Amino acid sequence: MKSLLLMFSCVLLMGATTKSSSTAEPTIFGKWITIDDETNKKKSVVEIFERDGKVYGKIVKLYPREGRGPNPKCDKCTDDRKDQPLVGLEIIRDMEKDDDEYEDGTICDPENGKIYDCALWLNEDNTNRLMVRGYLGFFYRTQIWVRLPE
Repeated sequence: MKSLLLMFSCVLLMGATTKSSSTAEPTIFGKWITIDDETNKKKSVVEIFERDGKVYGKIVKLYPREGRGPNPKCDKCTDDRKDQPLVGLEIIRDMEKDDDEYEDGTICDPENGKIYDCALWLNEDNTNRLMVRGYLGFFYRTQIWVRLPE
């Protein structure tokens, strides 16, 4: 009887563990494939992570592109990222969570060196899609990044 009770308890515990892990809330953390919104081609892989309570993102891989050398640098950047290699470049900085969105940070476009206010959120229909919006005043552009499969 004790062994039957122990086995039943283990089954209940495993079910509770499985349920709680499967209902974990999806996050923006991890690696994302950036997609060029004009050509629909993969541009890079950005890893989003947390540091000191804020969210950051850095380029961890570049996809080959015609006209770009093997180790490109952010030659158009004007801040501390100037002439830094694109791989390893922190393009998202100081994002803070506000409900289901991250905001109050910035994103750098290494193509033109410009820095924009930024908002990040998961697509409500598909959590493998990250909405990335860069603002400049009232003007904005939104890209959809795709979660890199593990």
